[in-house]
Amino acid sequence: MKQSKKSIEIVPELNEENKEVEVLIAEVVEEADEKVEINEEVETSKQTETDKASEYLDRLQRLMAEFDNYRKRSQKEKSDAYDYAIGSTVADLLPIIDSFERALKVESEDKGFYEGVTMIYKQFIGFLENLNVTALEAKDKVFDPKCHNAILHIEDENYGESVVVEELQKGYLYKEKVIRHSMVKVAN
Repeated sequence: MKQSKKSIEIVPELNEENKEVEVLIAEVVEEADEKVEINEEVETSKQTETDKASEYLDRLQRLMAEFDNYRKRSQKEKSDAYDYAIGSTVADLLPIIDSFERALKVESEDKGFYEGVTMIYKQFIGFLENLNVTALEAKDKVFDPKCHNAILHIEDENYGESVVVEELQKGYLYKEKVIRHSMVKVAN
């Protein structure tokens, strides 16, 4: 109990200085609170900056992806337009090639004229090959409705079921796309 009396005695002595200490403590606590607020603001600011940077990075990545998709789509559209133009032009030239083939089937007494027509025909075929246009092979092949257009059907035991007996007009492909179907005679 003596100890408690001493502490009681000391307390009144401190009470006089207590006000000054309390004021100092209040000032220290206030400064600490301000520092805590400043630290919280700095942390919030850092978090906000990090969030903004993350948002900007996300937007940049999305824009880059959209631009890449746009570039690829544009290239594909250009390629498709080019392929369509080539296919359409070649389709318009095919009747001329058919005429050359018919002309070459007719025997001519004028050998110079015949050789000239042959040379022009070969140039046309070379031109088509450079464009990746190829003739469809039809004779003695199984009928394929994707490539052939059956005009006549015949009964012939010498051929199997649905075999092309004769090609009446050549078909052509451009990059594995049919420009014109082959007109064929098919055995049943």
